[in-house]
Amino acid sequence: MGTSQSREGKEFSDTESEYQSEEEEEEEEEFHYDAVERQETPQATSSSKKTLDEIDSKLKSLKLKYPSNSQTTLNTVKLYLHIGGDSPNAKWIVSDKLTSYKFIKTNGPDNSDSDHDDKEGDGNSFWVLKVGSKVKARISTEMQLKMFGDQRRVDFVNNGVWALRFFSEEEYRKFLSLFQDCLFENVHGLNATEENKLKIYSKEFIGWLKPEIADDSMWEDAVEEKEEEPVRVNQDLLEEFEEAANGGVQSLSLGALDNSFLVNELGVQVLRNYNKGVYGKGICVKFDSNRSEGSSLEQSTPKKAMLMRAETNMMLMSPLKEGKPHSTGIKQLDIETGKIVTEWKFEKDGTDITMRDITNDTKGSQLDPSESTFLGLDDNRLCQWDMRDRRGIVQNIVKGGDSPVLNWSQGHQFSRGTNFQCFASTGDGSIVIGSRDGKIRLYSKTSMRQAKTAFPGLGSPITHVDVTYDGKWVLGTTDTYLILICTLFTDKDGKTKTGFGGRMGNKIPAPRLLKLTPLDSHLAGANNKFHGGHFSWVTENGKQERHLVVTVGKFSVIWDFQRVKNSAHDCYRNQHGLKSCYCYKIVLKDESIVESRFMHENYAVSDSPEAPLVVATPMKVSSISLSGKHSRG
Repeated sequence: MGTSQSREGKEFSDTESEYQSEEEEEEEEEFHYDAVERQETPQATSSSKKTLDEIDSKLKSLKLKYPSNSQTTLNTVKLYLHIGGDSPNAKWIVSDKLTSYKFIKTNGPDNSDSDHDDKEGDGNSFWVLKVGSKVKARISTEMQLKMFGDQRRVDFVNNGVWALRFFSEEEYRKFLSLFQDCLFENVHGLNATEENKLKIYSKEFIGWLKPEIADDSMWEDAVEEKEEEPVRVNQDLLEEFEEAANGGVQSLSLGALDNSFLVNELGVQVLRNYNKGVYGKGICVKFDSNRSEGSSLEQSTPKKAMLMRAETNMMLMSPLKEGKPHSTGIKQLDIETGKIVTEWKFEKDGTDITMRDITNDTKGSQLDPSESTFLGLDDNRLCQWDMRDRRGIVQNIVKGGDSPVLNWSQGHQFSRGTNFQCFASTGDGSIVIGSRDGKIRLYSKTSMRQAKTAFPGLGSPITHVDVTYDGKWVLGTTDTYLILICTLFTDKDGKTKTGFGGRMGNKIPAPRLLKLTPLDSHLAGANNKFHGGHFSWVTENGKQERHLVVTVGKFSVIWDFQRVKNSAHDCYRNQHGLKSCYCYKIVLKDESIVESRFMHENYAVSDSPEAPLVVATPMKVSSISLSGKHSRG
């Protein structure tokens, strides 16, 4: 299948004839409510507000039992449901002309409810949004709540795509405040008090909690060019190549030189790099014929591949157990001969250890023909491995002998609790690490013992992390959004530095979130999660990454980096909290995507300043060309 653009729900109108009612038989029963509702449009008169206030006053005079705190009003809203998916007949319908919402806490295994009130976080309860009898959604980022401040409206996902329309600005803002408090407690297990929020974020990161007071000057300084007018997606996404893979593709390893590679169940499939993408060479290095007799290392299909030594060698890492990334060693494949020449063991102080991830020392070190070191990461370990012995001599590999041991060149074994998940390196060898608790740590190239900067995260586990060549921007992937962090700060001497080289102090810019609209999130599927968020690929100082890409289900989703950084961008208007960008392009395939990566900038052509995007599915590999024009906003 081809390409698609981001799909946004149309702006609501209050002309009732534009919408079909979900249950027409309710029309007569709710007529008196409808008469009130119709008057509560964005152009509502003072008399209409008076009418609703009179109803509220009469109900209160009946001495009904109201929920405590801020739910002492009716919390009235209009509920819409989106039907038709992305078909030409897709539309919003009125699901409930006048209903109410409330936040309730489920308590323990009996799933009993209590209204929003003074709360204590515990492991057996969580907050839920209930709207009438039709919606009951656990408060989480999986709801993909999107705000439309100019329409006093929020959209969200819960077994479908819903929208709430509020009758006043005050009610709209109250809902957002309550939602954020409930989300905080569900994520952190603490009351949403100022004290607890400072406990999680600290004074240094108060801008993450209150973006309106954050220093956004670094974001504004980063915008260098004027945005162009948006264009239709079919004018700026073009599928150049698509061909069958050998089947069971596990990972994609792009080269900056002549070749790229697909790792599948049979072996490594070699692809040729062109300006318009990658194309198969008809060569496949099979694993079975290259496995050493009596090998002590895992024999399962490799899940991780890393190019080294001017892309003539590939390191292959297989998981020790299915479903777990940890490995006890790696295999070294000589691409030119097509043979696995060495099987290395991970060992420290005579004891076998595991690694969950490996990466090159720097963004461009895979191009170095003499490269002998690389980085390793485990749950509580960060280190550099050396294929030479402690004297710096290349180890002599004896055929049929024991697997050679990698030399632990430098690193640190942390106390339990770091829960490292993923990492990446900059152009100068600085390191960024993402953790299960959502924290993102920055380490300088000179020390692996202590992070120079530790960002608190937003609670969602970081499953993948990337960083620009210059270290100024970090991209973290969670299951439901990307988090883009600016590492720039001004030190006490007025010099601009990155958080890799010094502590950032208290003027830390708030991050930006990159999300799918609720409709696209729903179309991607409830069980499909974001994975593998990447910047486009440069390996030279002075060059700037142009795009970001992430994979979710059958979608490859592309954001324009310059547009995301622009604080004046339309997406950020009328938003509350952290700025979220919804302007993207979608590449849609007919099966779940394994990985999406931009080729090296060397393969950009004059009429397309961005290199092609390579999209790998289990059975196919495709190349997509982008023009220099922006995505449709």
